[in-house]
Amino acid sequence: MVMDVHGRDLRYFAAVAEELHFTRAAERLYVSQPALSKQIRMLEKQVGAALFERDRREVRLSAVGAALLPHAQRILAEWEEAQAAVARAVADQAAALVVGMSTSPGRGGVLPAIRSRFTAARPDARLRLRQVSWHDPTAGLADGTCDVAFVWLPLPGPDRYRWVVVAEEPRLVALPDTHPLADRERVDFTDLLDEPFLALPDSAGPLRDYWLATEERGGRPARIGAEVASTEETYEALVAGLGVVLLAVGNSPLITLGGVITRTVRGISPSRFALAWRADDRRPLVREYARACELAAGTAD
Repeated sequence: MVMDVHGRDLRYFAAVAEELHFTRAAERLYVSQPALSKQIRMLEKQVGAALFERDRREVRLSAVGAALLPHAQRILAEWEEAQAAVARAVADQAAALVVGMSTSPGRGGVLPAIRSRFTAARPDARLRLRQVSWHDPTAGLADGTCDVAFVWLPLPGPDRYRWVVVAEEPRLVALPDTHPLADRERVDFTDLLDEPFLALPDSAGPLRDYWLATEERGGRPARIGAEVASTEETYEALVAGLGVVLLAVGNSPLITLGGVITRTVRGISPSRFALAWRADDRRPLVREYARACELAAGTAD
């Protein structure tokens, strides 16, 4: 039997197999649940067998699905590696640097300052900015789609990266303007321990714990009101009263759009915003961009 299966088919199948839940898999893939179900049915038709066993309570891999899964995951991983290799080769040939970010490093004009210093040193180089979801705390470094990235510390797998801190900012708490704590100018973190918090996705790793201030909780687990993966989701969750959230001072204007306020928090450490790159990436272009960041941030020797 000859099958012409596309990478999308395998990606959809792997997502459902890993989540064992069609709705969660659809959210992870940014597609509708009906579209995902339709694609899985088409793949099952091509394979000639059911890949999942479904009932009203749960989804399970069938024997055929279990046999297919490790091969699908390997093919997808190899394709991601191929894409990253091609992206690096193209960038090298074109003297281009892909700069990833989940949060804009606008802060006091630092990005234009970095760009002007970098282009002065490398007028032949081109910069390409890439926006990355909060699901990836490395902003494209881990999968190789970005050469350097503006990230929040701490990073997962810190030994894999090098970085220079661009800004150190106090962490504020954002909350609805109707919240009982809204009339205070400053809030002690101990007053927030029982509040539901908005959390980054699990894939954010140690960064999720950092923005929940896990270290400052004295072993008390955080109450999670909702998970958020973008500024827009954060604002909507705040307005809906699903929880409060910690954020850096520089991000406050993105959230305080009406119905949401921020307050200073006592008892937690400041945040660190950094430019990071892979530790094994020794290209002069990467080092020169990092040097431009050091100069713009005033941390250069």
